[in-house]
Amino acid sequence: MTGEAATVDTPLKKLVGERTAKALAGHLDLHTAGDLIYHFPRRYDERGEHTDIRSLDVGEQVTVLAQVQRTAVRPMRQRRGNLLEVTVGDGSGGVLTCTFFGNQAWRERELRPGRWGLFAGKVTEFRGKRQLNGPEYVLLGEGGEGEAAANEEVEEFAGALIPVYPAAAAVPTWVIARCVRVVLDTFTPPEDPLPATVRATRNLADIGTALREIHRPTSKEALYRARRRLKWDEAFAVQLTLVQRKQRAAASPGRARPAKAGGLLDAFDARLPYELTSGQQVVGREIAADLARPHPMHRLLQGEVGSGKTVVALRAMLQVVDAGGQAALLAPTEVLAAQHHRGILDLLGPLGRAGELGAADDATRVELVTGSLGAAARRRALAEVAEGRAGIVLGTHALLYEGVDFHDLGLVVVDEQHRFGVEQRDALRAKAEQPPHVLVMTATPIPRTVAMTVYGDLETSTLSQLPQGRSPIASHVVPAAEKPAFLDRAWRRLREEIAKGHQAYVVCPRIGEGPVSDEEPPREDDNGRRPPLAVTEVAPLLAEGPLHGLRIGVLHGRLPADEKDAVMRAYADGELDVLVATTVVEVGVNVPNATVMIVLDADRFGVSQLHQLRGRVGRGSAAGLCLLVTEAAEGSSARERLDAVASTTDGFKLAELDLEQRREGDVLGATQSGRRSHLRLLSLLRDTELIRDARAEAIELVEDDPDLSRHPALAASVAALVDEERAEYLEKG
Repeated sequence: MTGEAATVDTPLKKLVGERTAKALAGHLDLHTAGDLIYHFPRRYDERGEHTDIRSLDVGEQVTVLAQVQRTAVRPMRQRRGNLLEVTVGDGSGGVLTCTFFGNQAWRERELRPGRWGLFAGKVTEFRGKRQLNGPEYVLLGEGGEGEAAANEEVEEFAGALIPVYPAAAAVPTWVIARCVRVVLDTFTPPEDPLPATVRATRNLADIGTALREIHRPTSKEALYRARRRLKWDEAFAVQLTLVQRKQRAAASPGRARPAKAGGLLDAFDARLPYELTSGQQVVGREIAADLARPHPMHRLLQGEVGSGKTVVALRAMLQVVDAGGQAALLAPTEVLAAQHHRGILDLLGPLGRAGELGAADDATRVELVTGSLGAAARRRALAEVAEGRAGIVLGTHALLYEGVDFHDLGLVVVDEQHRFGVEQRDALRAKAEQPPHVLVMTATPIPRTVAMTVYGDLETSTLSQLPQGRSPIASHVVPAAEKPAFLDRAWRRLREEIAKGHQAYVVCPRIGEGPVSDEEPPREDDNGRRPPLAVTEVAPLLAEGPLHGLRIGVLHGRLPADEKDAVMRAYADGELDVLVATTVVEVGVNVPNATVMIVLDADRFGVSQLHQLRGRVGRGSAAGLCLLVTEAAEGSSARERLDAVASTTDGFKLAELDLEQRREGDVLGATQSGRRSHLRLLSLLRDTELIRDARAEAIELVEDDPDLSRHPALAASVAALVDEERAEYLEKG
């Protein structure tokens, strides 16, 4: 390792040596001094304080601070030589067995009882005992034969707070800490990009101090100030990006689509068989006002499953049709696109059947464009769209292909927007001569800070009321491993609902044999768990067993489109009692007669997914029942997650729980671009106030200096933290 001066752009191989640099690049995607300096510790351990070993999950790659309690050497059964077992504990009663193979007397002398160290490896379980097999480790403190190699690493842990880094098996945390020390010894921090007035107003540390203290904190208070400054940089970069884009969108030209008295929208309202909720009316007025402006609308419409988003979107589409334009609704699956088509035709009646017998005088046409249309039907549909006779066009990503041309695309409605990539949405918007109005819909409730951070350039409308006649949904966890009788009772409960004339769903996490699709998790499990239950395997077992004699259908994403549609129609028409399906039924499927859902291997689904699935039942006048079947042990994080889902139907509470349990970087687009994200410290749940303050400062700064031309260092910092690809993702969520 050299003592060469380092800047953020200095290649690591000049600072830490070629071999170490190659490992950092290959395993952690760290190439420059800046990459390493911005690779922040995941947490900090304190000498004498324990890591809670009891909370570790099997299969997890961990680094724990623990104390050697005892060692034991015994001969190996299968081959010659000895095996060293070292029991380490954290002071709370939790213990791990570290197992080393081969004759290693020096290691036994080194790992003597009472020594503290950091132990890194993968948690496994053998005969009920937690283990780390052949873990990497570094001991803390002086003394001990064979410790010379560790002395350099021990220097990293001289302070009271011990940084623990996101690491890889080949590059443990103490190697990263050693490299950070080498870089910091000669590191010249960049020019502070944050305007001095903002630093002073918000009492923020300078960037050089923050970067040093985050890695080698001199006190807890110094660490807090460092983290706060670096979180601010992340929040400020995102908010500046969003505020700039929002300002540009507000100024860009669009085409006004004002409401027209006596048009299709008025006729539709007059024939609605029910009254809109007050929430639908308020949101409808907001959207109508947006559409009437000569700038493109960018609005997010969120509302619980069944809150009436589709009717609100349809009214917006009719306003655009009244103004001479066309509206396109983009759905994530053919099942949902076809269901929207049927539902909208039913709602419109004669208003949606232009050119047909019995159509209203001012009717429009509603066309469905999907990849499975036959050649003749496709040609006819595309001609209707291109010539403008189809005012409302529904489809999947097939709408994005070349050859689908619009006469005058005025509004794009994106349903369940999280299913679409940015490029897909942009491709549809590009089919308009001028940027169209955009309405993004989601049934996944979004916590306020997520809305502020991820959808910060969209106006947000929320539907919180459920229409009259919707029934409550009761949810219960069925612990199949502990109480098999409960699972038997679940199947009997399903049969009781069928006997009353209702219908049921059974949901599995996997399709079955064949290539893994986007809608199912990987088949193999590193920790020896059985594969997730599959639709194609479960359906025949149910037909022969607990659901014998019932009419069972199967639905999943690998079925041909016409077969999917036929199954869904049969179920909607009451010709099937039970639908065994994957998450293809998660969004938009509307069968009011379905009252019970049994989710198998429920712990394999996310919180929001379970909440979405549950919304498929209780859509009529009869109460809904959702049974979450799991083999997850009581007290495990998976079981606690299911208990939380069962305990509330408040989507916003569940959205916050979901956010807690996911990597928040995913929310900020880190995995969308497939590149390493510099947005690492900001917590959308815990840093609400900081995010709000950063947004206020961003609005003020952008109003004064829209392109940040007077703040070049800040502009460069924003570009580094939120590159253009990620900015595009953030713009549209």
